Amino acid sequence: MDACEVQKVPPNIYLRISEVETSEAGTSIYTMRVEDNGTGLPPEHIPRCFGQVFYGSKYTLKQARGTFGLGGTITILYGQITTHKPVIITSSTGSDIHEYEMMIDIANNRPLILRHTVLKNEKNWRGTVVELQLEGDFSRIKSRLLEYLKETAMVNPYADLTFIDPSGRLYRYERGTEKMPPLPEAVKPHPHGIDVENFRRLITITKTRTMKQFMMEHFQGVGSTIADNFLRAANTSSRLRPKNLKPEDIVKLVRAAREFADFKRPDPSCLSPIGEELLETGIMKELDLTENDFLKVVTRRPSTYLGFPFIVEAAVATGRSISKQFKGGTTIIRFANRIPLLFDESSGVVWKVVNRNINWATYKVFADTPVVVAVHVCSTKIPYKTVGKEYMADQPEVEREITNAIRTAARSLRVFISRGIRVERERRRLDIFGKYLPKIAEFATKLSDNEAQPDIDPLLRAVSASLPEVEKKIEELPTIVGNDA
Repeated sequence: MDACEVQKVPPNIYLRISEVETSEAGTSIYTMRVEDNGTGLPPEHIPRCFGQVFYGSKYTLKQARGTFGLGGTITILYGQITTHKPVIITSSTGSDIHEYEMMIDIANNRPLILRHTVLKNEKNWRGTVVELQLEGDFSRIKSRLLEYLKETAMVNPYADLTFIDPSGRLYRYERGTEKMPPLPEAVKPHPHGIDVENFRRLITITKTRTMKQFMMEHFQGVGSTIADNFLRAANTSSRLRPKNLKPEDIVKLVRAAREFADFKRPDPSCLSPIGEELLETGIMKELDLTENDFLKVVTRRPSTYLGFPFIVEAAVATGRSISKQFKGGTTIIRFANRIPLLFDESSGVVWKVVNRNINWATYKVFADTPVVVAVHVCSTKIPYKTVGKEYMADQPEVEREITNAIRTAARSLRVFISRGIRVERERRRLDIFGKYLPKIAEFATKLSDNEAQPDIDPLLRAVSASLPEVEKKIEELPTIVGNDA
């Protein structure tokens, strides 16, 4: 998807899993094929992209779904370990199509090319196809896989996803819009977020001759005055050559940078939030919401933690469509850099905010009220708590922004629920009038010995006029009490 977004083309992702055989242990061997319409890969990079661990292209400081090029290679490695079958990579940047059949030399961390074929690209196809065999149990993970695809389509409404399962069943998640969010821009690191290793790496590649020039050249928001003040606070000469720094000097500078308070805020141009319009489109599409359901999406202003910029987006939904799909209570959907987080929900900061920080009774939401809360955090460095990247740690700044975003959306939810309660109360009152007024008119006619029964239609119209009037007044209520908490 990152590759498609780079060339501003809505992603078309095709995934197929086919069962090959069943092993004696009860698991099966599957062939998995993943195809996209991205930029494609230059042929000289294909072997190492898929046959070498930690060969990545996203080391620049900007928001991305992956960083080190580890996930794809590990998948191929797992397939090789469990089946001892090669992977087939087919890719084109628009010219010739290059097809590689290869394996990974685990001992030396390098690709072993078994076959390389060059084909003519008569249809000007561009993209990448990965096909490999691996061992697994599809029936056990089917629900999670479908949940992952659905949530991916929700947070990427401009993508078209197609999945064919081992039984041949087709799952299609069609795009809801052609509009795509703006691309993030690469930025220099912020001094508050630098670590010792990256600081040392900058020193090895720098061409500057003084520490003042070094700070101004390699860090964002550091001008002449700020560089002088920082180096003075760190007890480091501004004329010192960066190459002459000792390891203990680097550690001292990194610690001083984290404590120095006068650096400017990090530049948020390296982030690419989904945006309220696109997130609303994705949620309505995948949850089958109608105009009678409630959905409020909130995008917070950029904030920072430990020198890393981040943006929180939150959505709250309820209504009849939600009650048909979910049981009573709050359902949490989590995303990080447009990637669904499916596991260890109760360990993450989002669960903490939803279940501890928010007093839902304040917003007229009770235990039996079905509510969906979706939270997306985008950052150059998501604060994952474990290497598994399944949940986010409760960084105070991130927790505060998530809390404020949900509270802002929940205030609109309170207005929606209050309106529903008032309209329902008026509707019940009118039903009573409609049921008993005809009988009262009939009995009154008999008691007065009149032959003609009085016309009650004007009275019913007068009484029923109160319902649209109530709805009108409710519609005039502000739907958003405030933009900020």
